[in-house]
Parts: sequence; structure tokens; C-alpha cells
Amino acid sequence: MERLIMAAERIPGIPTLANRVGDVLGVSDWLTVGQDRIDAFAGATGDDQWIHTDPERAARESPYGTTVAHGLLTLSLLPVLAAQAFAVDDVATKLNYGFNRVRFTAPVPAGGRVRAGFRLKAVEPQDGRRHLITVEATVELEGSPRPACVAEMLVVYVE
Repeated sequence: MERLIMAAERIPGIPTLANRVGDVLGVSDWLTVGQDRIDAFAGATGDDQWIHTDPERAARESPYGTTVAHGLLTLSLLPVLAAQAFAVDDVATKLNYGFNRVRFTAPVPAGGRVRAGFRLKAVEPQDGRRHLITVEATVELEGSPRPACVAEMLVVYVE
């Protein structure tokens, strides 16, 4: 089981966050994407394609020589990786608002390790206490020259 670490960078509120546009907010710890996690994701989503869930067949027939994580599994790890990398204090709640420009640029093999870096792109005040935050997330795959995933995360913070 992976250990959950506390956010490395604590940002003391929305006004301070707004002054950090363009900055890297933090980098997560490494997380191993094991076959058990891949199988659990396949079970939860119904996407049990052999390239994800059949190690023997993948060893024979896959161009990667092993099973690989679902791209959407890699994307779904971003909230936990972000929580390891940074936190914004003095907010009542945060809500996942979606993603822009998601790309899966390298497969994550079973047993591969990933981590993510987060760069703040925008802080947009909404109505009253709400702020829409855009963060560029880059999921690095250990040993790969290409990232596994690049996406813009959209998060609403409510003060």
C-alpha cells in the first residue's frame, strides 16, 4: 500500500495563490501503479480489455511486453498526487471541475512508478467566494523520456 504524505507546499489562501500564477506549486511523491490497482480500476469501470488485465497475453502480444494502466486510471490519480504536492489553506472546500487538453503520451506499465508536477496557470474569481483554478499537471513516468499524461486540471475553491 502506498503511503499518503502531507502536501509539500502549503499556500496560505487564495490571495497568495493568485500571486503564484506561472509558478510550479509542487511535485508529488512517486506512486507505484501495480497490477492490483489496474485490475481494481478495470472492475470499477468495466474496461477489462486484455492489454490491461491479462499479464500472460500481454507478455505475448502487447507491444509493451506487459499490461499497461488505463489512461483514465493515470488521469484519475491526479487528485491524490496533487494533494501530496500542494494544498491551499483557508478554503472551505475544493471541487473537481474537470479537465482541459488531456493527453496520454506514454503508456504506464504495470509496476511502473509515476509522480506529477503542478504549475498554476490561472486563478479566476467566480461568484462571491468561488474561484476557478487552472493547473497544468504533468505525470512523469520513471525511466521514460516522455510524460505519461499531461492535462489541465480545473478546480473550484470555495472560501
